[in-house]
Amino acid sequence: MNKKNYISFAKRAASIQINELSKIKKVFNSSFAKAVELILSCKGKVIFAGVGKSGLIARKISATFSSIGVPSFFCDPSQAIHGDMGQIEKKDILIIFSYSGNTSELSNMLKYANRYRIKIIGVASKPDSILLKASDIKLVLPKVREADITGMVPTSSTSITLLLGDCLATTLMHQKKFSKEKFKIFHPGGNIGNSLLLAKDIMVSGKKMPTINYNKNFKEALRIMNQKKLGIVVILKNKFINGLVTDGDLRRELKNYQEDNRLDKFMTKKPLVVNESMPASKALAIMNERKITSLLVVKDKDFKKSNKTLKGIIHIHFLLQNGLK
Repeated sequence: MNKKNYISFAKRAASIQINELSKIKKVFNSSFAKAVELILSCKGKVIFAGVGKSGLIARKISATFSSIGVPSFFCDPSQAIHGDMGQIEKKDILIIFSYSGNTSELSNMLKYANRYRIKIIGVASKPDSILLKASDIKLVLPKVREADITGMVPTSSTSITLLLGDCLATTLMHQKKFSKEKFKIFHPGGNIGNSLLLAKDIMVSGKKMPTINYNKNFKEALRIMNQKKLGIVVILKNKFINGLVTDGDLRRELKNYQEDNRLDKFMTKKPLVVNESMPASKALAIMNERKITSLLVVKDKDFKKSNKTLKGIIHIHFLLQNGLK
């Protein structure tokens, strides 16, 4: 087969799905609004369920809900009949996915939910299906054309189900005023977690900072630098940042060494500072651009002031240890 055919088949499948996904707007109606309100008012957990491909989609959306602070987990209907039903309580909500709505494995879960008056949000394409008839809120998916050559393999149907779940999640984020700071709490690891790190998250502070008064001498600066092991000493005057001395500065000053050499004679008088809410990735970019290994961190409110109070110090090693590159 000509390689060009591979590309044309892929483009065809993508075009079909893009076209079919536009039908999702039909779902954004009063039932969708009721579903959002029910989830926002939920006192328990939001439990997702589904079988087969719908189950895989449900797992993903459940994970998304958890990452935005909505307590959630996935319950497999085929396993629930063997004891997992006990995880579902009256204060919980069930969101069940089934494109046809007539998946036989759902029947026991539906009976259990109805018996204990557990609210159900049903997601299916057939309004008269078993699932939607048993649901308190019915989200009717539009009929879509599958993207494969047989028109039978779940492709567009799974994509539009996933899209609906993501639209629910993003709507909840907006209503809950979900911020990057909150997302960092629920997602501290991986590339996403790293991208949300701020300067204040990885700096050293307090007694770990190598600081010295401006009227101290060379010998004292060398002692502090060796003790704190950051390769710098921050010079303070009246508790404000007055200058910076690096290990390179001290080595160069050895040529003119006198024990009482004042630090303000050879320090960098206006060292580079960053505010505490600067993304750590941006701090690393500044270090790479300036070819430096440390940055001084100040409070956001002090950043534009002439007199700045030192809050912390970032060393390039801290950034690399946290997976930033």
